[in-house]
Amino acid sequence: MNKIVLSLSLLLLLMGCNTKSPDKKTAKDTLPKIAIAGIAIESSTFSPAVTLEEAFHAKTGDDVFSLYPFMSKDSLSRKRAHWFPTLKGHALPGGIVTKETYESLVGKTLEMLKENSPYDGLFFDIHGAMSVEGLDDPEGDLISRIREVVGYETLISTCMDLHGNVSQRLAEQTDLITCYRMAPHEDAMESKKRAVVNLLDRLESNQGKPAYKAWIPVPILLPGEMTSTRVEPGKSLYAKVAPAANQEGVVDAAIWVGYAWADEPRNHAVVMVTGDDRDKVTQGAEQLASSFWEARNAFEFVAPTTTLEESLKKALSSKEKPFIISDMGDNPTAGGAGDVTWTLRELLSRPEFASTNGPSLIYASIPGPDLVQKAVELGVGEKITALAGAQVDSRFSPPIELSGTIEAIKHGDRHAETEVVVKVGSISVIVTKKRKPYHKESDFTNLGLDPRNIDILVVKIGYLVPELYNMRGDWIMALTPGGVDQDLERLGYQRINRPMFPLDKEMEDPNLKAQLIPQSGSTSK
Repeated sequence: MNKIVLSLSLLLLLMGCNTKSPDKKTAKDTLPKIAIAGIAIESSTFSPAVTLEEAFHAKTGDDVFSLYPFMSKDSLSRKRAHWFPTLKGHALPGGIVTKETYESLVGKTLEMLKENSPYDGLFFDIHGAMSVEGLDDPEGDLISRIREVVGYETLISTCMDLHGNVSQRLAEQTDLITCYRMAPHEDAMESKKRAVVNLLDRLESNQGKPAYKAWIPVPILLPGEMTSTRVEPGKSLYAKVAPAANQEGVVDAAIWVGYAWADEPRNHAVVMVTGDDRDKVTQGAEQLASSFWEARNAFEFVAPTTTLEESLKKALSSKEKPFIISDMGDNPTAGGAGDVTWTLRELLSRPEFASTNGPSLIYASIPGPDLVQKAVELGVGEKITALAGAQVDSRFSPPIELSGTIEAIKHGDRHAETEVVVKVGSISVIVTKKRKPYHKESDFTNLGLDPRNIDILVVKIGYLVPELYNMRGDWIMALTPGGVDQDLERLGYQRINRPMFPLDKEMEDPNLKAQLIPQSGSTSK
């Protein structure tokens, strides 16, 4: 009898151990539910170019994870939440986005968000300098429309490029916000991870929305080529961001330089600090804003800057290889159309490069779809004469006729699609089906070119990204015309807030007191 009772007791005990209460959640079920969304581009309103949907190369669903190395399947960040990626599109900088493109991308994003709503959090990954036909502040519009779907219980963490713009509307609708702290943006992934980790930490700790968001508009509008963190005063200014952010009671701190080649009221510098300690948040923001303003007159171009003619004179007399010339005015990495022919026309008119025995020069690059098609039909080694460039921006120079030998043809590039090298005299001109910035050594070597041993390398770019910077023998930035002209006074702003430094150099000191932005949703309830 005792044995039977004992056996029954053991059986009931085992059954109890293996039975789950239907109301009891596992640890996995308690993980926060987080969405991912974002549309990113910087758009020059001073360029005649327009940007269409295909330029964004939008990824959806699990393909979005491929954009974030820190979100690999086995990563800690991935394991800390249930993730619901929607749409993430990132286009090369360019012209204004068509309204149809914007509405299509936004519509797809909102529909995907509806599928798995509600969410505990959302990672909002944007650039901050998108311009859209007929719409001011697209990022502010986008986050507001996202809020209509996810509501205000969802904690939104935003990561941006430091060349983006933070309108008051964007500041109100987001909860956590940060941006890159380096230009060039070597810390882009580090910053995106910081935004994700901040979001996870606030959700896991049940702290939710920070109590305070300090927002300070700073009336400075400078190009990235003058505010690089490689040199002073940008280097010292941005060195103050991490200490401000790492205080107890502060979640994050950030300085946005803003985007100089768009003409909207939101285009100016901004400082934001978020956290739960009112004094540290406001004082930290005010100190960063004051430091920025006090340094305004010290900002200079990150490299020597002069005319193209003077740049060529220096390059031709230099023994350093490669001597890199930045063709800045039509820089596609800042929003230029990328097809202005003015610089290339000047180069081809120079007698020094008329002979194949002249100084070796690579020009990167000029779009010419008709030339590319003809080159593909002819093949490598054949002679070609065809027009290239100025199909989008012909304000400064018309399409240019290239007559030379086809040295290389390459298919399959994500941006250019097809690339052709045409040798004209001693100049190797890279012609593309679609515009493409050239900033990696492999961009050249894949075409059979040797950029390290060329005499002169001319690239449509502003400040050099790390790979080109490390490759340079010497470097100068040429003040050439285009949609991202570095001479801001030539652009003809009509809508930015004035006074604005450096356009109004003698302006009075602005009010740089912190404005406390209400928590998201508090003004709409």
